[in-house]
Amino acid sequence: MTMKAAIIGGGVIGGGWAARFLLNGWDVAVFDPDPEAERKISEVLLNARRALPGLYETALPTEGKLTYHNDLAEAVAGADWVQESVPERLELKHKVLADLMAFAPKTAIIGSSTSGFKPSELNEKGARAIVAHPFNPVYLLPLIELVGDADTCTRAADILSGIGMYPLKVRKEIDAHIADRFLEAVWREALWLVKDGIATTEEIDEAIRMGFGLRWAQMGLFETYRVAGGEAGMKHFMAQFGPCLSWPWTKLMDVPEFTDELVDLIAGQSDAQSGHMSIRELERLRDDNLVSMLRALKARGDGSGAGRVIRTHETGLWPAMSDETPMRTVARDVPIDWTDYNGHMNEGRYGQVFSDAADRIMIHVGADPEYIASGLSYFTAETNIKYIDECHAGEAVYVDTTVTLGEGKKLRMWHEMKRASDDGLLATCDQFLLHVDLNTRKSCPPRADVEARVEALAALHAKGDA
Repeated sequence: MTMKAAIIGGGVIGGGWAARFLLNGWDVAVFDPDPEAERKISEVLLNARRALPGLYETALPTEGKLTYHNDLAEAVAGADWVQESVPERLELKHKVLADLMAFAPKTAIIGSSTSGFKPSELNEKGARAIVAHPFNPVYLLPLIELVGDADTCTRAADILSGIGMYPLKVRKEIDAHIADRFLEAVWREALWLVKDGIATTEEIDEAIRMGFGLRWAQMGLFETYRVAGGEAGMKHFMAQFGPCLSWPWTKLMDVPEFTDELVDLIAGQSDAQSGHMSIRELERLRDDNLVSMLRALKARGDGSGAGRVIRTHETGLWPAMSDETPMRTVARDVPIDWTDYNGHMNEGRYGQVFSDAADRIMIHVGADPEYIASGLSYFTAETNIKYIDECHAGEAVYVDTTVTLGEGKKLRMWHEMKRASDDGLLATCDQFLLHVDLNTRKSCPPRADVEARVEALAALHAKGDA
C-alpha cells in the first residue's frame, strides 16, 4: 500500500521533504497558503529529479502522486507522516500543531523541521510532535536529527531509513539539537573574522572547502583528529593540542553586535563572491557536486560517511529477477558525472552499464559475492558495443539481457540498453565471459550448481519465452 506524507509549509525545507518522499514512492500532499508554493516546489522537484536518482545504481521506486491543498484537514487526511516546516516562530508552530492535533490521524507521526526548538517547547500546548530536523537539500543529504518521545522516534527512524535517510536520535533535548549547535559555533567565529577584517567571506569558504571540509565529509571531527594523532591515536592528539583550548584563539563565548554595518559588510562580500550566479544555478551546482562526492563516498567497500547510507538504501531498491526472456538486468538514471564535454554519456560508461547487467546475471545464477570470495568468478573476454543514440544525464534507462550461450566455462550475453521514456534503443552489447579460478587466474569449469543454472537459462532464452 502506498504511504502518504503531508507537508505543511512548502518553502526550501518543505519542498525538499516533498521531493524526498515523492521520489521514494510516497504520495505527497502539500499545504501552504503561499500562492507561489506550487511554482517553488516544482522548481525544487526539477532539481531533485535530476540529482537524487543519480546516487544509485538502480532505479528508485515509481514516483508517488503530488497534490496541493488549500484546506489543512484535506491535506493531512489519511497521512502516515505529517511534516511541519513553517517559519521558525514558536507561536506560529503552536498554532499549526494545534490544528494538526485536530485534523491529523492519531497514528500519523508528526515531525517538526525546527532547527532550534525542543520538543517540550513545541508540545507545551498539548501537541505530540517530535523534532525531525533535516539538512538542505533534504532530498540529497541523509542526516535527520530526531528528538522526542522514544517510541515515536524509533518508528520515525524506521520510516526515514526506508527513504534513504540517516536518523540520528538525540539522547537529550537541547536547544538547536546537535548539528546546528556545532554550525552555530563555526558561524559565530566566521562573523568575528569578517568583522575584525581578518578574512572575507570567500576566504573563509575557501579555508573550509579546500581543507578540513573534505576530511569532515568522510570522517567527521573526532575520527579526523584520531588520524591526526598518528600511530598513538586520539590520546596523543589530545595531549598535543589539548593545551590550546585554554588559549584565546576563538571568540565562541562572545557574539559580535548584529549591526546594519555588519550585515552590509557580509552581504556585500557574499555578492562579490557568488552574486554572478542565480540561486537556482547555485543550487544545481551544489547538487551536481554533492552527487559526485556522495557517489565517491559510496564507491569503496561498504561506503564511507553518507555513502554508507546510500549503499544500504540501494541494496533494498534492487528488484528481484526471474527467468524471463529477456531479463531486465538494469534500471537506473544516468548520473550527472557520467557525461563528457559533448554533453552526453561517455562511451566508457556504456561499458559500465553492460558490466552491471552482467553482474546481475552472475548473481542470479549463483556467482554472487560469496561465490567470488570462494575463489571463482567470470571474466569478460570480449565485448562488442554498438552506440546507436545519445544518452544524457538524468535520463532513465534500462537494459534487457538474453543469455545466448551457457556451456561449460563459456557464458555469452546479448544486452540492449534502452531509454525508459520511449523505449528507444541506445546501444547494444555482445559480451563473452569465461569462468576462471581466481587463484590460478586461468579458466576452469564453474561449480556444478552454477553451471547448471547457466545452462538452464541459456536453454530457456533460446526458446524465446519464459
